[in-house]
Amino acid sequence: MPHRRLFRILVLAVSAAVLVVSVRFGFADAWLDQYAIPANAQLEEQPAAEDAAAMQSSESGADIPIAPKPVVLSNRVTEYHISVKLEDDGTLTGEQTVTWKNPGRKPVSDIYLHLYPNAFSPGSTFLKESGGQLREDKMKPGGYGSMTLTSLTTEEGETLLPRFRYVQPDDGNASDKTLATFRLPEAVKPGGETTLRMKFTVQLPQVFARMGQAGDFVMAGQWFPKIAAYETAGTRGRDAEGWDTHQYHGNSEFYSDFGIYSVKINVPEQNIVAATGAMTQQVVNKDGRKIYQFYADDVHDFGWSTSPSYTYVENSFSSAGVPGLRIKLYLDPLHKDLADRYMHAAKSALAKLGQWYGDYPYSTLSIVVPPADANGAGGMEYPTLVTAAAAKNDSPGYELERTLVHEIAHQYWYGIVASNEFEEAWLDEGFTSYTEDKLMSAIYGIGSNSTIEASYMTNPQPLKLDSWGYDSSDSYAENVYLRGKLVLQAIEKQVGEKTMSKIMRYYFQRYRFKHPSSTDFQKAVEAVTKGKWSDFFQAYVYNGQMADFAVQSIQSSPAPGGGYESMVVLRRNGGSPQPVTVLFQFADGSAVRKTWNGQQSQVQMKLTHAQPLLFAAIDPSNSVVLDNLRYNNYLKTEVQEKTRTRFNIGLSKLIDGLLGTLAW
Repeated sequence: MPHRRLFRILVLAVSAAVLVVSVRFGFADAWLDQYAIPANAQLEEQPAAEDAAAMQSSESGADIPIAPKPVVLSNRVTEYHISVKLEDDGTLTGEQTVTWKNPGRKPVSDIYLHLYPNAFSPGSTFLKESGGQLREDKMKPGGYGSMTLTSLTTEEGETLLPRFRYVQPDDGNASDKTLATFRLPEAVKPGGETTLRMKFTVQLPQVFARMGQAGDFVMAGQWFPKIAAYETAGTRGRDAEGWDTHQYHGNSEFYSDFGIYSVKINVPEQNIVAATGAMTQQVVNKDGRKIYQFYADDVHDFGWSTSPSYTYVENSFSSAGVPGLRIKLYLDPLHKDLADRYMHAAKSALAKLGQWYGDYPYSTLSIVVPPADANGAGGMEYPTLVTAAAAKNDSPGYELERTLVHEIAHQYWYGIVASNEFEEAWLDEGFTSYTEDKLMSAIYGIGSNSTIEASYMTNPQPLKLDSWGYDSSDSYAENVYLRGKLVLQAIEKQVGEKTMSKIMRYYFQRYRFKHPSSTDFQKAVEAVTKGKWSDFFQAYVYNGQMADFAVQSIQSSPAPGGGYESMVVLRRNGGSPQPVTVLFQFADGSAVRKTWNGQQSQVQMKLTHAQPLLFAAIDPSNSVVLDNLRYNNYLKTEVQEKTRTRFNIGLSKLIDGLLGTLAW
């Protein structure tokens, strides 16, 4: 037989074997979708034609599938195949097959699952800590939610429910059912994998805290049984590998491993669905229902929303750092005429993020605008899907753009870099708030005032702190969002905007898809600046300090040889050493500026001048971003005793005269 013919037969045989094996493990659909030519390939080859039809406010545009790209960006620890149905009574019924790959070097015998909808059940840790309130949004009376795992088996069909138990490692609250564990029949060897099958039901709460139902609107966030993150040795400084196991708390958000998601969503036929990832098949209409098929890879979560009321708008977009994607906008009817504002904000933000930090690696970005009665679903991020502020009026101010660019910035820090939001939330929220300010300034010319914002810091606490470890929800927000942002601005003030841009880009590029820590960010700062930042991080990240530079005292007296001699004592009461400017103002109108290196906790400066010193002001240009006690930055010269006595007598006589006049 000719060698060429033999080679062709061997290739066909190997291809058939691969396909058979993929079917056995349930991966065939994803495998075929990944390499299939998309139904809309002709459209993608003609961008002008696509742009002409981009502003179609119809559902048809949402039904065009996109083929996923076969590029592996993350370690893909998990693979989910989920089928979920929104029932007429508002509950979700679902089943999933999930494969977990052991990324460590030790056998793993126990699996941990997050069952987040149980946070909305009476007695949960989330409700106790939050008091049923989150971001000024209150849980409606009786609007509870829950999740029930109705089936849990191995791939071979062996039931594991008898081994299933809820655990509460953070607070021991026996009523909390947001985290569970079970023992596997056989340990998963390093590099090995296990496949599990589950069935579950979810009672959706009334929309609150990122999830639930409001009328015919549904936000499904944290809606499926999710395998916890497994951290290998060295991840975020871990000495030993193991599960990262935490309950759902009042302040905390989420943390998971990267993976693949293939999800079928079954909804009433009038509904439109927005979801993480891209559609890989045409929508199927059957028996008064509609079935959507979505696929996403190299993501660590999957969220979706549905409503029959959405006004749908789609645009294609590409720029430097954004190779090409579809922006999908799901508008509440109240905002149907604001599509241009949303699209402009989204495109501008993506263009800047791609330019500043690096590529946006996904093919879609979906934006959901919730209705007014679903305010709790607004302002949240999921991989490739964000929710804007709820539509409360038809003419919103810049809060529309600010909320949207904030959530899109999350795609980089929460979505791609993927920090641990349980234990180091500032690496997401602080970085996103910093980026939000940059975007608002670059796109709309709206700046922030760090001096005023620093004054809001009334209870500084460490940034590397478990989210539920803060004194209150206000303290959590102050530190994680605001002080975290100010720490980044403080670094920028010291190194300059150009170097700070290099730091942020270096950090993103080095740690994308890697779950970095605060220590990793410090390494990035030191790598770019070629300097040590231990004191800075110790003070502001690990110890929760604020800066406090103060003028403690001034004494001025005539000098023996003429003129005046002034002694000024400066103190650094808090924060790390850094150079600061000191302004000295004299009676003749002249001024002198000196730089104090800030290394000592206290320093005394001696000045000789022809005229008395009137006052001293430390950091007059407000360059020390983290100084929140500026009332002590300024001090007038202390008046000599004789002069003070004469002044007091004169003032007393003046007061006596005024009182006498009033008595008359």
